[in-house]
Amino acid sequence: MFQKVFAYAGPYKKKTILAAAVIFLAVLMSVIPFIFVYQVIAPAVQGKPMTAGYISLRVLGVLICLALHACLYVKGLSLSHDAAYNILMHLRVSLQRRMENLPLGVIQAKGTGSIKRLFVDDVDSIEMLLAHALPEGFGNVAIPVVVYISMFFVDWKLALMSLASLPVGMTAMCAMYSIGVKGMKNYYEAGQVMNNTIIEYINGMEVVKVFNRDGESYERFERDIRSYRDFTLSWYKACWPWMAVYNSVLSCTLLLTLPLGSWAVLKGYSTLPDLILVMCLSLSIGIPLLKAMGFLPSLPQINYKISALEQMLDAEPLKQAPGKGFRGTGSRVVFSDVSFAYESDPAADHVSLTINEGEKTALVGESGSGKSTLAKLLVHYYDVTQGTITLGGQDITEMSLEALNDQIAYMAQEQYLFNIPLIENIRLGRPEATDAEVMDAAKRAQCMGFIEKLPKGIHTMPGDGGKSLSGGQRQRIAIARAILKDAPVVVLDEATAFTDPENEEKLEKAISEVVKGETLLVIAHRLSSVRNADQIYVMEKGHIAASGRHEQLLESCPEYRKLWDAAQASAKWKVVEGKEEERYA
Repeated sequence: MFQKVFAYAGPYKKKTILAAAVIFLAVLMSVIPFIFVYQVIAPAVQGKPMTAGYISLRVLGVLICLALHACLYVKGLSLSHDAAYNILMHLRVSLQRRMENLPLGVIQAKGTGSIKRLFVDDVDSIEMLLAHALPEGFGNVAIPVVVYISMFFVDWKLALMSLASLPVGMTAMCAMYSIGVKGMKNYYEAGQVMNNTIIEYINGMEVVKVFNRDGESYERFERDIRSYRDFTLSWYKACWPWMAVYNSVLSCTLLLTLPLGSWAVLKGYSTLPDLILVMCLSLSIGIPLLKAMGFLPSLPQINYKISALEQMLDAEPLKQAPGKGFRGTGSRVVFSDVSFAYESDPAADHVSLTINEGEKTALVGESGSGKSTLAKLLVHYYDVTQGTITLGGQDITEMSLEALNDQIAYMAQEQYLFNIPLIENIRLGRPEATDAEVMDAAKRAQCMGFIEKLPKGIHTMPGDGGKSLSGGQRQRIAIARAILKDAPVVVLDEATAFTDPENEEKLEKAISEVVKGETLLVIAHRLSSVRNADQIYVMEKGHIAASGRHEQLLESCPEYRKLWDAAQASAKWKVVEGKEEERYA
């Protein structure tokens, strides 16, 4: 298990080992005073004379050892924490790099709660292993072992008596360890469910309030929290009795040594000075033993968390060619016999289609027909199960993800804005762009109308996720990014699906700036926006039902005709104030 952690340690592995050595010396300094105490007690009970200087020297030795113990312990913990947090930094950086190679869809499927727990809580919990359990555990285990070996050189009979508390304490420890391991998986699963529920509750609060679903949402929220609480308490309650036993017995190193040792001295089997020395040494290791055993219950938890991290790292990486650039010719996109499924549900079934260079191609179909899935496969959110996707004649798996991203501008319904100035949010499209180029992109994306009204203009912070801007404003900032990027292929995944009429015209103008002369794939929500497309593909249950231009499909494809009629009817629908009915213009 330590090898797994030290794989991320780099140069800090030596610092962790040094910390363990320093804490070993610190624990040793806590044992030596008991030897000084023995050197005073043994002559006293034997009636041997001692000078004040002899006693003062031992007292001074005790004080020096206690001071050294404190200094060495602080130094050891300082070294171990420095090493631990640097190792955690390397671990998180390594996880981030490995996650960049995973399909984005796989990452999203894990859920925000589980990823947050994995990267924050579970990684932080490894700090106990690195900063405490490993260095302190080593010192607090090694010193008792050394002391017990020394006892056997003094008097093997008394040493065996001193060991009597260990079997009882270790039996209780093993019982607690066994209960902990059995409940470990369910404990973390319950925690993951609770985390996901809390995040979903917070993110969905607006919908819950609008539709008066507070009761149902809160019931689930409360149920999952109660479930986590009840499981955790039942797990702990099963461990507590055994914890009480080993805490009470393990440190009682004089359990048999005092009564049986005294009897052995009276019978002449052992000497009084040897009994005093063994008793002093036994007392010296009680606290180190308890500390060492205190870290043992954390070991299975840490092992489980490391295994969870490794399972995430071992997920099938995205098929790509790191370091290889785009070598294709032009921007023609071809799907050849492409199939893909979310777990067991097919989302694309032997799809073959072509998006010609410089043309506008649209995908239409009912919700769940597979339109967005094809868009996500093109931008390589997932690997296809079967078939190939080529760009300019080059398979997208034969180039790096960075090279593919340079060729494609992808815009979905929701665009995320970072809480950095708007000018920097736009500059993400092309980091080397000048301020003048960013401003030009903002103007072409119809952003200046609202940007000029903001307190700091284009240097305004949009808030977390862009929450201080409206949905339409966020979309126009995202379009400005795409204009600045100037990629040869543009994918619009229902980018204007939920735009209000006031913003729709501005968004359409902004989008027209993005797609000038580009190869365009549109996932259409409003069929009226794609009626002039060069090619329209009609999706139905994951496969291509028909293809052609608008007029051709109206005549030859019943599915498209049904979609068009529904779109026309909804365009005429209006709400009549004061009446629960619909009226057609």
